[in-house]
Amino acid sequence: MIVLQKTSNLIGHSIRAKDGEIGSVADLLFEDDTWAVRWLVVDTGGWLLGRKVLLPADHLGSVDVEARAVSVDFTKEQVEESPGTGIDLPVSRQMETSIYDHYGMPPYWPVGAGAAWVPPTVYTPAAGHAAPTSPPTPLTGHVPDDAQTGDPHLRSASEVTGYDIHGSDDQVGHVEDFLVDTDEWIVRYVIVDTKNWWPGKQVIVPPKWVEAINWEKHAMRVARTRDEIKNAPEYDPWSPVDRDYETRLYSYYRMPVYWTQT
Repeated sequence: MIVLQKTSNLIGHSIRAKDGEIGSVADLLFEDDTWAVRWLVVDTGGWLLGRKVLLPADHLGSVDVEARAVSVDFTKEQVEESPGTGIDLPVSRQMETSIYDHYGMPPYWPVGAGAAWVPPTVYTPAAGHAAPTSPPTPLTGHVPDDAQTGDPHLRSASEVTGYDIHGSDDQVGHVEDFLVDTDEWIVRYVIVDTKNWWPGKQVIVPPKWVEAINWEKHAMRVARTRDEIKNAPEYDPWSPVDRDYETRLYSYYRMPVYWTQT
């Protein structure tokens, strides 16, 4: 059964380590090219004096919807000793690598002499991510000791919420929220508030239809007209998105579905 959670609902979920609670979800970091959630930003509250840590999303456990909790296969000591503890610097590739090394796990990006190296992305809890600040440099097969380079596609869900969304012919609305598949930890839909031209309505758009994102102007463009989006199967924000609704949505847009059909 598909389980889609709004990012606004996930924020505040408690994080359960193997031996106790370690804090709560403060934000999600996703890639704007794959829309995969890569990190949870966790507020440790009084346990670590309110410092924030990064937990890799590809090693999270199940989500308990009723208890509003996310399990993680780490101990409290592992999290406390993580290089990400107290993070208040740019989320650099060096930082990401050190966290994966700490947990003894391979990273989510290609590693090796032929892998691409990318410019830095700045994350702060209040402001989200800034644009890349330097040109790419080649990867030589290891992470240099002084590398402060990060993934330019890594974005804060909290920061992107509120961005304007334009269709191929007119403005559609703004980003209200995201629907995340917590089985695979990937953004399945962008929730769009259309109150400026269609009061009281929201629509959902698969992120693969996002043609362009202008981070300086805080705006996205989707490859659909406003009328196409308006006439799509109605989205009820108070009801869960099930496979039947998704099937009707993809059929309306005449697009292939993302799941395996039997």
